[in-house]
Amino acid sequence: MSGYDYIIVGSGTAGSTLANRLTADGQTRVLLLEMGGHDRRFWLKLPVGYFKSIYNSRVSHLYRGEPDEGIAGRRMDCPRGRVVGGSSSINGLIFIRGQHQDFDDWEAMGATGWGYRDVLQSFRSIERYDGPPSQYRGAHGPLGVSDLRNDNPACRDWLDAARGYGLPDNPDFNGESTYGIGSYQLTLNGRWRDSAATAFLHPVRDRQNLTVALRAGVTGLVFEGKRAVGVTYLQNGEQKSVRAEREVILCAGSVQTPQLLQLAGIGPAALLRQHGIKVRHDAPEVGANLQDHLQMRTIVELTDKRDSLNDHVRNPLKLAQMGLEWLFGARGPLTVGAGQVGGAMCTKYADAGRPDLQLFVMPLSVDKPGTPLHRYSGFTTSFWQCHPESRGDIRIRDTDPFSDPEIRLNYLSRQRDCDTMVEGMRIVRELYRQPAFRDRWRREVIPGEEYQTDEEVLGAIRRMSGTVYHLVGTCRMGSDEHAVVDPQLRVNGVEGLRVVDASVMPRITSANTNAPTYMIAEKAAGIILGTNDAARGERPAA
Repeated sequence: MSGYDYIIVGSGTAGSTLANRLTADGQTRVLLLEMGGHDRRFWLKLPVGYFKSIYNSRVSHLYRGEPDEGIAGRRMDCPRGRVVGGSSSINGLIFIRGQHQDFDDWEAMGATGWGYRDVLQSFRSIERYDGPPSQYRGAHGPLGVSDLRNDNPACRDWLDAARGYGLPDNPDFNGESTYGIGSYQLTLNGRWRDSAATAFLHPVRDRQNLTVALRAGVTGLVFEGKRAVGVTYLQNGEQKSVRAEREVILCAGSVQTPQLLQLAGIGPAALLRQHGIKVRHDAPEVGANLQDHLQMRTIVELTDKRDSLNDHVRNPLKLAQMGLEWLFGARGPLTVGAGQVGGAMCTKYADAGRPDLQLFVMPLSVDKPGTPLHRYSGFTTSFWQCHPESRGDIRIRDTDPFSDPEIRLNYLSRQRDCDTMVEGMRIVRELYRQPAFRDRWRREVIPGEEYQTDEEVLGAIRRMSGTVYHLVGTCRMGSDEHAVVDPQLRVNGVEGLRVVDASVMPRITSANTNAPTYMIAEKAAGIILGTNDAARGERPAA
């Protein structure tokens, strides 16, 4: 086998960030393996292009969950990026770190060294925020982060309605608090999307110590005794083997990382034996602790067609105006991601005033990305529970590394989750009825005014809700014996193997998960290279 110091599996948010940082010295040899291809497509560059990309099988692996009683027996879509940059190349561009308490929760759950004070510098290091200077923000990192560059009268009135409801303004959801309302920030670099590929990987592709292999599907991990020493992968029909002199690092995401571990004999013993896999380490939680945000979209029909993008996209003059705004001003609807305005607030079920509801507003309506906008003048307010208690799991269904595993999400399997979502619906309806907004719409399209009692509203949520594509947690980080990885992200029970991606989150963050995944990779690089305090801790003796 040819050799490298580190082999990174997956060029997504975490993998590309880590490849950049580990090769910065010019000496450390890194091989980055990516199952997908180049990110050269126009729709991967245009900010609003996520609408065309999320369900494009050429750049997205279209996983689907198992039938789920919590969502009326439906199978939830679970697309994940299969292209350079991974899901950061196809996502809705929203950049929000989450609540400070999210990371303090991680530390309290055994992720020592991952409290908010510990991760703040990593957040600051990754970003180049173009807004006002702040002790919370970074201004010199590789990733471009921009304030909203589009204005819409209906969105302005929605914010006024939220103020009338009693919610305060928040100029920066990535600052002191997420509580309140305002505009969302996006990963933009000029007029283009910024992703892990464009911000971290492409600028360093000419480094002699970095090798990137595309369309390379990992087929297995290679061990010598308890130590991971390499990987096998399939590329252009040829089976290849490569050796890692230091470590193999899995950055394959919350679906594929636990799948690769289970196939390598690291996972629940009974599951492995069921498929004839030799148990290398009995790790019951590999694939467990799966979490996602379940969102409910509410849609109303506006009275004024001038304010809905549903109408604008069918008007040649409006389309031309959008193009000119984007081309000459790097502004307008073509620079918008999956949410324009919104915020975080508390339902009556919130703990000690900590927000438990996230709101996203767009002046358009659609069934799902990739389908035509509705023909009426739609306006959408989506909401999700910040900290769902429901948990699912991921399990291999056979020994083929290219088979999709079973994804069981178990949405709305806890009563608190049900109660919070029903309350969220009632709050959103109250926002629509505030004086600043109530004359802007003529009818509630989704879910529809016929759903009024708690039982009716919950039934509508079960039938109409959707994923926010935030799958995390399947390789939980912690200090206990059942944790999949320790706080240095080393896989317990073996040597020479780490996990660096969203699967290590002990608990889902309150909002979008892309920003914290960048942070995980940034902090992991310091741990691996020994440049922060967490790296100096040794694994306790067995």
